[in-house]
Amino acid sequence: MGRPGVVKGFQVRAVVQRVTACEVRVSDQTVGQIGPGLLVLLGISLSDEEKDADYLADKIAHLRIFEDDAGKMNRSLVDTGGEMLIVSQFTLLGDCRKGRRPSFVEAAPPEKAERLYDYFVDRVRLNGISAATGQFQAMMAVSLVNDGPVTLIVESK
Repeated sequence: MGRPGVVKGFQVRAVVQRVTACEVRVSDQTVGQIGPGLLVLLGISLSDEEKDADYLADKIAHLRIFEDDAGKMNRSLVDTGGEMLIVSQFTLLGDCRKGRRPSFVEAAPPEKAERLYDYFVDRVRLNGISAATGQFQAMMAVSLVNDGPVTLIVESK
């Protein structure tokens, strides 16, 4: 049933940005970099399971958000051969409805989050997508050129 006062229904949450280029750095070292494709900021909740990561990886890989020859968003990352940069971001699970400090009680603990993050990356690669990553639990600097701009929020449930 959940804990009293805690929002029910949190799930794997992703912010997906179409980019022409993207890079993530840790301590002035590039740890992940892509050309045209998608930046995915990924937040994992307490209740998430592999099936949620499966759903989200497939959904994002096949989202038709790239333009076809007619200028319509009709092509997916799989269709374009683009790349994906996946960055773990527990703050996506922050609940800001009460007070002035976000609550992160629904974010998965680091061990579970890292396991599902790695699983998600593997699932993306099984779709034939070249995927780069950030560094789990590190302070990262993410720079990107948003294409469009196109930015979407995708959730597993």
